[in-house]
Amino acid sequence: MFHEKAMDSGVYTLGLRPLLDQNWQPGSPAIALKNLLLSGKMASNVEAPERWYLALLGFAEHFRTSSPPKIRLCVHCLQAVFQFKPPQRIEARTHLQLGSVLYHHTKNSELARSHLEKAWFISQQVPQFEDVKFEAASILSELFCQQNLVDSAKPLLRKAIQISQQTPYWHCRLLFQLAQLHTLEKDLVSACDLLGVGAEYARVVGSEYTRALFLLSKGMLLLMERKLGEVHPLLTLCGTIVENWQGNPIQKESLRVFFLVLQVTHYLDAGQVKSVKPCLKQLQQCIQTISTLHDDEILPSNPADLFHWLPKEHMCVLVYLVTVMHSMQAGYLEKAQKYTDKALMQLEKLKMLDCSPILSTFQVILLEHIIMCRLVTGHKATALQEISQVCQLCQQSPRLFTNHAAQLHTLLGLYCISVNCMDNAEAQFTTALRLTTHQELWTYIVTNLASVYIREGNRHQELYSLLERINPDHNFPVSSHCLRAAAFYIRGLLSFFQGRYNEAKRFLRETLKMSNAEDLNRLTACSLVLLGHIFYVLGNHRESNNMVVPAMQLASKIPDMSVQLWSSALLKDLNKALGNTMDAHEAAQMHQNFSQQLLQDHIAACSLPEHNLISWTDGPPPVQIQAQNGPTTSLASLL
Repeated sequence: MFHEKAMDSGVYTLGLRPLLDQNWQPGSPAIALKNLLLSGKMASNVEAPERWYLALLGFAEHFRTSSPPKIRLCVHCLQAVFQFKPPQRIEARTHLQLGSVLYHHTKNSELARSHLEKAWFISQQVPQFEDVKFEAASILSELFCQQNLVDSAKPLLRKAIQISQQTPYWHCRLLFQLAQLHTLEKDLVSACDLLGVGAEYARVVGSEYTRALFLLSKGMLLLMERKLGEVHPLLTLCGTIVENWQGNPIQKESLRVFFLVLQVTHYLDAGQVKSVKPCLKQLQQCIQTISTLHDDEILPSNPADLFHWLPKEHMCVLVYLVTVMHSMQAGYLEKAQKYTDKALMQLEKLKMLDCSPILSTFQVILLEHIIMCRLVTGHKATALQEISQVCQLCQQSPRLFTNHAAQLHTLLGLYCISVNCMDNAEAQFTTALRLTTHQELWTYIVTNLASVYIREGNRHQELYSLLERINPDHNFPVSSHCLRAAAFYIRGLLSFFQGRYNEAKRFLRETLKMSNAEDLNRLTACSLVLLGHIFYVLGNHRESNNMVVPAMQLASKIPDMSVQLWSSALLKDLNKALGNTMDAHEAAQMHQNFSQQLLQDHIAACSLPEHNLISWTDGPPPVQIQAQNGPTTSLASLL
């Protein structure tokens, strides 16, 4: 939810290294440490405690920052501090440093917990020792969450929040942390309440910047809850605060990025691809501005301002990501591919230096979108390998899998449709429906499952049950313009297969009206070619041609391989019927080329060992995927 800026407290780097003589060199640390401990035991009564403490701390920092880090020796140095029976301040800080090193660099979570609990307990008895006290509470609560002891983390954070009200930085940081914990538990109401408390506290202590961060974070959660009535006034207030705030240029621009990302995702969730363009353009200009600014690392005068939303590099990836989302919805698939490549390249560089979980989340969302692009453009084998890549990323993080399992099964369902494995597609979509609580995703899955039942032709009861739940004329479950237009298309497709052509035309014209209003190019192309097919069946060849030609042009621009295949087959028959021999021959040649490309890709995809993922419908992703002899699915739907 946020990142705090490093404070010069000695907690993050262990080190009071800057307090040491700048010419001090440890020489051979192991020998020096041995001599230090021997001399320390003999002379502890006459040496000032600060000298041996700073020396041990210097050695510990040396070992921690070695390449590779020598964590065991670092821990030994810190443990040696206790042999000198240090005063409470040093004892508490050393327990904190040991707990932090063990938590971040080892798997010894029990020992880390023991040290952090001691640091928290002792520091509460020491006056004016806020940094150690609240850092201990913060890390200890993280450790509790890692051990699935959330019920231990919450009261700890609540107590720390209660006693930190005179320390603005820590009070805000702990409020953010507890709000994030509630968010991970899907308790968005409690998280929103805490963020509201934080916003009011930031206002009282004179931090309009952090007030905006709290309010924008709350806006993000309200969007997740679909509380649009509360989102609009809150975003209006945020926009005013952001524009009026005068401070560090990078902080100001980062607030604008946060604000614009919320606006863009709000439009995209609503399927308003055309309406979002001005906001998206502002967002892209904003990230270009940030990339030219240099962070001078001057700490704000108000300690409550010591936060930033995301690092600059993460924001760049996020802007690429929302651009990919927009391009995918609008049907600009080559543009989506271009920005995905840029974003993934940036992510690979970042992941070499940064293990932040949000980077893996960005990577998975990018892959999810590019997989859909591949399936549309006729690159099923590549899409399948990328689905396997998402599985591997989810294997490394249970939380990532929990958040993306439904999307993963949805992608497998779309792949199954593309290779005509309808039973597997149904199983994948049914699994995805069981795993999701997200209303937009649920509607998307139901729409695609309905298309499977329509193709199978013998699932009337199940089909009509689904269609009742996504009726675009009455009580449609979501506000998404795009999904409602798709629901009209599904109705038109069913009416076409049932031979009810006038009804089909009504539904498809509604789809066209909606898709043209928001530049939904794929839906436009699909509706045009289906209308063209209807007019062809009715014998109205001229009107059919008027539909199929623009469908083919639009499908080529996207590019959508299935619509190109369908359009070229219709153009071949249309031109033959109209007596246009040359045009008919050209269309036949195009159809042959598209058929061959799709056939080769079909065989390549079904021959991959990853094709066996279509049978996975339960539990975590399979670790190993066994190869099979070759494709077992029908190719009839492609020819």
